[in-house]
Amino acid sequence: MDTAKMVRGVTLDTRQVEQPAKVAPREELVLLALYGNELYGLEIAQAMEEASTGRKQFKIGSLYPTLHGLEKRGLIESWWGDEERPELGGARRRYYRITGKGRATVDDFQHFRQELIRWRPSPT
Repeated sequence: MDTAKMVRGVTLDTRQVEQPAKVAPREELVLLALYGNELYGLEIAQAMEEASTGRKQFKIGSLYPTLHGLEKRGLIESWWGDEERPELGGARRRYYRITGKGRATVDDFQHFRQELIRWRPSPT
């Protein structure tokens, strides 16, 4: 597939660039936990609790609706694992990973935070 076109004598790359999405703070936490990781639901909650040394806990009742919303918006994707867990009656785990759009979103809000930390008022 050709990803370039000429406009006024200039060759432009027409590949779609992933645009960051606006996300709520809770969604940011999930995206950060999945950045570079493929995790099942309970591991996401565990990652947040361990990374915050217990100060932040994600309730399961709000985790799965958050995951569903992020997936619906194309920020993460999921699939069922192949393992069977006899201790849970053979239930399988659903795994999640961040998409290109999700990574662009994380990169965008991390960049904004760094810029805000560095920002200083202009001298008058």
